[in-house]
Amino acid sequence: MRTKLKKSEKIVIKVGTNTLTHPNGKMNLRSMELLVREIAELANEGKKIILVTSGAVGVGLGKLNLSRKPKELAARQVLASVGQCELMHIYSKLFSEYSITVGQILLTRDVTENPVKAENAYNTFKGLLNMGIVPIVNENDAISTDQLAIVDSFGDNDTLSAMVAKLIGADLLIILSNIDGLYDKDPNENQDAHIIDIVTDIDEKIESYASDLISSLGRGGMRTKLTAAKTCLENNITMAIINGSNMMNISALLDGEKIGTLFTKKM
Repeated sequence: MRTKLKKSEKIVIKVGTNTLTHPNGKMNLRSMELLVREIAELANEGKKIILVTSGAVGVGLGKLNLSRKPKELAARQVLASVGQCELMHIYSKLFSEYSITVGQILLTRDVTENPVKAENAYNTFKGLLNMGIVPIVNENDAISTDQLAIVDSFGDNDTLSAMVAKLIGADLLIILSNIDGLYDKDPNENQDAHIIDIVTDIDEKIESYASDLISSLGRGGMRTKLTAAKTCLENNITMAIINGSNMMNISALLDGEKIGTLFTKKM
């Protein structure tokens, strides 16, 4: 199953707030640079890459020199607006060093659920990819209050990345996490925890392995990643959870190495 990952042509890569920022909210430029280099290399191989990125609120927090995320919804919207601008500026600058143009797409949940809007979004993705442009996707947090109010959100963009993968008919979704993969028990509390190598069906046993542990900046946990995996499996899309602390894990995964947890249909 893993050796076939190399043949993936259309790949969605999702990166979370914890990978993009330091605990104080400041941008982790080294991590971003390494991520961009990996994507640029894949693009040079002729693969079509879509980047789903979190981090706008976290980056806004650091940009405005705030010590913690405010509780007021309006203040969070300000953070999202300021942070998204800064986030795209850095991405554009980094990708330009590899002669790659990026395009921003901000989505809300209704876009993926409305057939007409979904078709329009698909056409935008298709146009960008056909021109060799890397689409960079985020939820429109400055407008969509669901995520910021922690109501019916995409879940730190885990679910959003799966919806994007479904929308464009991706071959593979790679979720970069701050954990090595799906464990059979919480590795923070159990030294004998083991990573689940391959999951072909998300049943009650697999769901029992999930943890709701999240950071102060990020919103996603393992449960949102399993929700994303369900969407992928239902649409015959392979999904992988790998550790984003080492961006070379992306190329290692595509080379067939045993890294992270793979969610795929039985062959």
